[in-house]
Amino acid sequence: MAVVGVGRGSVAVARPGRRALLRGLIGVGAVAAVTPLLVASRGFRNVDPGPGFDEMYRGRHLQGMPAKTGRSGEGSWQVTVDGRPLHLMRRADGTWLSMIDHYRSYDTPLEAARAAVDELSPGEQLKEVGGHHGLHA
Repeated sequence: MAVVGVGRGSVAVARPGRRALLRGLIGVGAVAAVTPLLVASRGFRNVDPGPGFDEMYRGRHLQGMPAKTGRSGEGSWQVTVDGRPLHLMRRADGTWLSMIDHYRSYDTPLEAARAAVDELSPGEQLKEVGGHHGLHA
């Protein structure tokens, strides 16, 4: 215990002991152990994105359909904005993110495409598919 002088009197300030620090560490460890279990219990979001879409959104032509081929299997989509490909990725929880707006996730590919349009400036277009061997220009 330390004694600190304040004005005419003094105030005793108690420092945490080893037991208090140990209790705090055990609490932090318990939270760290339980958090992944709680997150996993939310489960996979199985939102049916529908058969496809073809719409105008803020002056942009959005098209999307489930992809029939590819490494990703049944969860992949082919989405275009004004005829240019918008690359989407499916997250482990079943939501979607785009390469334009990759900080947020969306329940459907259409929501991800709309969010990408919201991020593009009025005259900005998506880049064309890049060169060879997976290189993108």
